[in-house]
Amino acid sequence: MTVNAISASRVQSAIALASSKTGVDFDYLLGQAKVESGLNANAKAGTSSASGLYQFVEQSWLAVVKKHGAEHGLGWAADSIGQTSGGRYTVGDSGTRSAILALRNDPGAASMMAAEHASDNKDALEGTLGRAATGTDLYMAHFLGLGGAKKFLSAMQSNPQAGAASLFPGAANANRGIFYTAGGQQRSLADIYDKFSDKLGAAASSVSETRAANLSFAAQSLNMDGSTVVTGGNESAADALAWATTAMSRFGAKGNQAATNLLRPTPNNARLAYMMLASMGANIK
Repeated sequence: MTVNAISASRVQSAIALASSKTGVDFDYLLGQAKVESGLNANAKAGTSSASGLYQFVEQSWLAVVKKHGAEHGLGWAADSIGQTSGGRYTVGDSGTRSAILALRNDPGAASMMAAEHASDNKDALEGTLGRAATGTDLYMAHFLGLGGAKKFLSAMQSNPQAGAASLFPGAANANRGIFYTAGGQQRSLADIYDKFSDKLGAAASSVSETRAANLSFAAQSLNMDGSTVVTGGNESAADALAWATTAMSRFGAKGNQAATNLLRPTPNNARLAYMMLASMGANIK
């Protein structure tokens, strides 16, 4: 197996584990990672401090690690993060700060924090908007921060054709390709929202292809060295693989729904997450 294939398997297994532990939909997390970094855990933005699989900027990363790190074995990091009276997150020791920020490039830590971040944002956005949050809404919260997303979505409800760069000049300067057309014209709020929706939809469409590839790899892994993989329902490896292969035909019919129907996966999705972990050759008890 090539280095790239091993890396992809590790990333997808980390996302599956984060989904199963937090209840955040696997399709959404995988689609977001595809859009943000192309599943490259070492991706680095050229115009901001964003880094890693989910392209967290420094302040957003410190905030989510402070809130949820201890729940997932990162208590040392959470305890090292403080907050100023103005709300800015800080780390007193420069070496520790660098180590915490470097976790953005660890697929396991990045996936877990992205899942917790999505869950927090869902609750907050639904309270503000008075409706169910879509995958695109959550992506806006990741892109602009929760406060920015609330401002963006509320403004779009009132005036969808308003110029987005005028409302978010800082974000526009760092992301000109999103906020402006090739001719330099300012995009509207609705244009940007639709653009993100399309990107998430395209990523979601490729999720079924990713699953098919992983199931093929899982079939080989499950038969190696006589090892037995036990899924969450205590099926044998053969039974689990047969179920997952059959399930693929059903999930493939979802289309772009995966971009908008996101949290609290069905038992079927949870079982697919187990199959993703099985593709690494692990014994799951």
